[in-house]
Amino acid sequence: MPKCVLAFSGSLETLIAIPWLKEHGYDVVTLSVNLGGEPELEELGERALIAGAAAARIEDLRDTFFSDFVGPQLRALGHYETYLLSTALARPLIARELVRVALEEGATHVAHCSSIQGNDQVRFQNAFGALAPMLKIVSPQHEWDLRSDEQRISFARTRRLQVPTMSRTTLKYDKNLWGQSIKCQSFDDPSYTPAEEVYTLTKPLLKAPDVPQEMQIEFKGGHPVGLDGKRTSPATLIEKLNQVAGSHGIGRADLIEDRVVGFKSREIYEAPAATVLYAAKRALEQMTLSRESLQVREGLAVAYGRLVYNGQWFCDLREALDAFFARINQSVSGSVSVRMYKGNTTVISRSSDFSLYSTPDKSGIDHETARGLIKVMSLPLNLEARRKKAES
Repeated sequence: MPKCVLAFSGSLETLIAIPWLKEHGYDVVTLSVNLGGEPELEELGERALIAGAAAARIEDLRDTFFSDFVGPQLRALGHYETYLLSTALARPLIARELVRVALEEGATHVAHCSSIQGNDQVRFQNAFGALAPMLKIVSPQHEWDLRSDEQRISFARTRRLQVPTMSRTTLKYDKNLWGQSIKCQSFDDPSYTPAEEVYTLTKPLLKAPDVPQEMQIEFKGGHPVGLDGKRTSPATLIEKLNQVAGSHGIGRADLIEDRVVGFKSREIYEAPAATVLYAAKRALEQMTLSRESLQVREGLAVAYGRLVYNGQWFCDLREALDAFFARINQSVSGSVSVRMYKGNTTVISRSSDFSLYSTPDKSGIDHETARGLIKVMSLPLNLEARRKKAES
């Protein structure tokens, strides 16, 4: 019997995929991961075993998620349209771990339950093809004849699986360390206004504090390393920022998005920490990067975000862009203070040992220099020279 490793989130689709795969001749191993969405991993494992999985693997990968995926994207300030790429960024990590488990288990197949209209099918299958082309891919939603929630619930009940009651107003959340997406059939209508209760990470502005809150974020090499003068792990820092920024109503996005598969869709996201960190890091870059570097970085950030969104994480271009961003971020170190209030993040101060900032009277530009272009157009000192200058 061929063995198949299934990405298992506990959703209705992944739950019924277990008996469906078994009925199609597969021995099923599930993989559930914690990327900061606070899932009950032990409960997920039990549900998978009850549904018929031969084994249920569970992994806590929050630190890995930051170091290998969130960190590089933040360093690049990658984005797609106005989306800060939270759920999209999780897919290559899940795919990579599915491949790892498949090789460890001696499996011949990997499976995902992405919908036929969604972007995730592209992201998963691109990743599988890049990492392990010898593995065969099973996508139940592309093969089964269960088109509605009612049909899927009926299928589950005939297999004696417990499933929640679902309707057009049933909300589905996909949460990780970097943010979450919120889906509901009612949102398919762009004129529909979601109730405040659908948001779980951000407070309504009317209920947000009436007093602003200030925080200081420390960066080293483009990565956040400290909060309010205390060094902390990036994952802990992001979790804290999610709480604080979310309490001030920061980080909501309700947008019309151009999907990979060729049509526009309405998407709702919450990303409090990501919103604050993007604003703070951008402010620090303005102080520490040259004009030319900033101009080039701006365009490459869009290219980076497009690669993530389109499921092209495991490609040579993304690796080349990472090398560029790693280099220019060597000088993006320092502190940025932000003020959070009623849905807004305002940068109120910044400092860095690698600052290129000069006040007019200290710029060194006199009337003679101003007549030429050499000094005006010259690039700033390289990083090593700037270190020596800072030390002196």
